[in-house]
Amino acid sequence: MLSDQIIFVTGASSGIGAACAEVFSAQGAKILLAARRIDRLKTLAKRLPTKSHCVELDVSNRKQVDELLDSLPAEWREIDVLINNAGLSRGLDKVQQAKHQDWEEMIDTNVKGLLYVTRAVVPGMLERGRGHIINIGSIAGHEVYPGGSVYCASKHAVRALTQGLRMDLLGTPLRVSSVDPGLVETEFSLVRFRGDAERAKSVYKGLQPLTPHDVADVVLFCATRPPHVNINDVLLTPLAQASAMQAVRD
Repeated sequence: MLSDQIIFVTGASSGIGAACAEVFSAQGAKILLAARRIDRLKTLAKRLPTKSHCVELDVSNRKQVDELLDSLPAEWREIDVLINNAGLSRGLDKVQQAKHQDWEEMIDTNVKGLLYVTRAVVPGMLERGRGHIINIGSIAGHEVYPGGSVYCASKHAVRALTQGLRMDLLGTPLRVSSVDPGLVETEFSLVRFRGDAERAKSVYKGLQPLTPHDVADVVLFCATRPPHVNINDVLLTPLAQASAMQAVRD
């Protein structure tokens, strides 16, 4: 079903994005890899069993996003599945103590970046009469937790944008899905705490979190349903997690 389809993955240099590249490539798809860390993309591309193309991209830079789509080689322009995975969190500060720069990074990447890429890709999908947009959200798009107000707001926005896009595309052949994980052990916490490895590791201490491939498998499931089936939203957590604030630890 996915043989030779073009899958565009943002934030593909690590974590869920890299795992999505691997599971889709294993199904015969061609992978368009995008991230800021081009060296990591090239390393990933070497181990994929199908064709891949690496592009250096900061999704929060609208000019860069538009130029990328315009400059893609002809064989990589007809994107079948867009996986909007690029995203980040910064800190756990209260609103009254937070850094403006942290807010800007989260909103520019998680919200505006998703919009820029979607706006650049969807018109081509409509012209070709096929396509699937899969946004990687979060349990933070369903709940809010202390210190996470702006990150949670950005993921609530992703959820709203996913629903709105689905409405905007109603009556077309395009599908729109959201996959929203709970605790997943990736570089997410390392980025949130600006490289503090010990603090990042403590987030997952005493429980078995989801792996990037657990999430990628769900993304693949969404993309491989029959054309008349749309998986709207999937919220997945590790067994040890009941909500954003509730988890059982050893």
